[in-house]
Amino acid sequence: MMATARRRPARRSRTWQPLLYAYCALVFAFLTAPMVVVAIVSFSSASYLVFPPPGFSLRWYARYLNDPIWIDATVRSFKVGLVATAISTVLGTLLAFSLVRGRYPGRAIIDRLSIAPLIVPSMVYSIAVYGLFASLRLIGSWPTIALAHAVHILPYVVLIVVAALKTFDVAQEQAAMGLGATRLGAILRVTLPQIRPALVSAAFLAFISSFDELVIAMFLGGAQMTLPKKMFDNIMTEIDPTIAAVSVLQIVLVAIALGLASRFGAGVKPVA
Repeated sequence: MMATARRRPARRSRTWQPLLYAYCALVFAFLTAPMVVVAIVSFSSASYLVFPPPGFSLRWYARYLNDPIWIDATVRSFKVGLVATAISTVLGTLLAFSLVRGRYPGRAIIDRLSIAPLIVPSMVYSIAVYGLFASLRLIGSWPTIALAHAVHILPYVVLIVVAALKTFDVAQEQAAMGLGATRLGAILRVTLPQIRPALVSAAFLAFISSFDELVIAMFLGGAQMTLPKKMFDNIMTEIDPTIAAVSVLQIVLVAIALGLASRFGAGVKPVA
């Protein structure tokens, strides 16, 4: 009887496994189908968005690469994303150490405030920073956008690094200090190398979030267009497959970022 009872769950699991695989395949197809359509349309020979395309051509990729406005917007988005990522990674890591290791009044309030940019709608946040930077006459410069993005993407870094620090064995850091290392030295040589996968993942996630941000750039950019703002303006004024080609390049960029995060964020050993 007991052997029969044990076989029943195994049989049931074998029965449901094909259905589970089929369901996962449908979900995956549903999520990836729009990207496949965009990729196909980006090679269209037509002068407008149509699927399926009447023919295939690289003219829209060539138009993007040969258009200085598109290239300037792309370079500006990279500059904004890199600066915002550097600021948010440094400040977010320091704030994460403060929230995990600190014992001071108001820590719980700061913990809640650190994720406020995720809760506050982008439109509300953009209006607030627009009022601040407009009073300082800083509207229309890419460093202004980078500063606003740094605050907006800060919660991603804080959440990931806090989770890593909570699972880190503090005894390793204490052992390094017992062997003569300073607290700062123990953090730099023991703690940070141990949580490097979290730092790398947080940095790439912050960069991707900054690179794709539209609303803040619309309020603060002025004539200085980032790539998402240029894409939005292109949709509003002229719809052609160039927008599909740029979208494919963004998808490739995200895939490269995820690959780099997997490559450089894994397999880390503590430094002796």
